[in-house]
Amino acid sequence: MKFFIDSADADQVIELIKTGLVDGVTTNPSLLSQQSEPASEALEKICTHVKGPVSVEITEKEPAKVLEQARKIAKLHDNVIVKIPFDQQYLPIIKQLVDEGIKLNITLIFSALHALCVAKLGVTYISPFIGRIDDLDRDGLELLEEMVEIKHQYNFSSQILAASLRTISHIKAAALIGVDVATISPSLFKKMLNNQLAQAGIKKFDEDFKKVADSFNL
Repeated sequence: MKFFIDSADADQVIELIKTGLVDGVTTNPSLLSQQSEPASEALEKICTHVKGPVSVEITEKEPAKVLEQARKIAKLHDNVIVKIPFDQQYLPIIKQLVDEGIKLNITLIFSALHALCVAKLGVTYISPFIGRIDDLDRDGLELLEEMVEIKHQYNFSSQILAASLRTISHIKAAALIGVDVATISPSLFKKMLNNQLAQAGIKKFDEDFKKVADSFNL
């Protein structure tokens, strides 16, 4: 399973890349609005340092303008993926962009049938929002299971990108279900890598080592 960092904070993304575990980045207008530097500068910095895909979301709403903006976003950098929310009115636009060879990440997916629809169109990524489904007292992980089953049943090429993951358990479950990508906030990513038992073990080793340090020649 690939790890994408869900952030528009270029410095934070660059720091996490050093772990060797970051395969890509996802951004959205909300994340970009939180940055002190201009969005174009943040995106340029991220795209320059990240070797994998970087999702950049459209902000237009009218289909013709969505098409025009999507084409512009695709030209920002070689590794940019155009992110478009699922909406029935955008389906013809999505098909046209796919036919033009533009890679798309269809976001705000809350239905296995909607995922099926955009998979049939050949989009690169499909992003179900797990946490937001849980907020409605439904099982977001069940949607992931359904999407993975549909993908394998019909051998679709679209990659399932689990989004809105809020807990370490969400990440583990997504991996066990077999999604292609998990997009994770920087704070949750760091929490995932933290190991309190290992830290406690290191501390104990250090304390015990002091007792034999004088006779240790290495």
